[in-house]
Amino acid sequence: MPSYTASKHGVAGLTKILANEWAPHAITINAVAPGYIATANTQALRDDPERSGAILDRIPAGRWGAPEDIGGTVAFLCSPAATYLTGAVINVDGGWMAR
Repeated sequence: MPSYTASKHGVAGLTKILANEWAPHAITINAVAPGYIATANTQALRDDPERSGAILDRIPAGRWGAPEDIGGTVAFLCSPAATYLTGAVINVDGGWMAR
């Protein structure tokens, strides 16, 4: 877990510093921090009733995320609606980090 945690914090820090450096050029820098998403990488977890249950018990939305959940957030970040949003790390995790 230490290397995973360090890398996530590194991405967050890089997002913020790049946002500060590029904002004067009207370039926004943001990051998406996905939670548990139903992909091939999480198949083993989802297939294990005990581990999957423990994960779902912790997610307020009560479900695994879908790839489309990430895509929708990225589409928003690429849209004109997000032109004044920079330096943000958006958790797309069904509420996991809100607990």
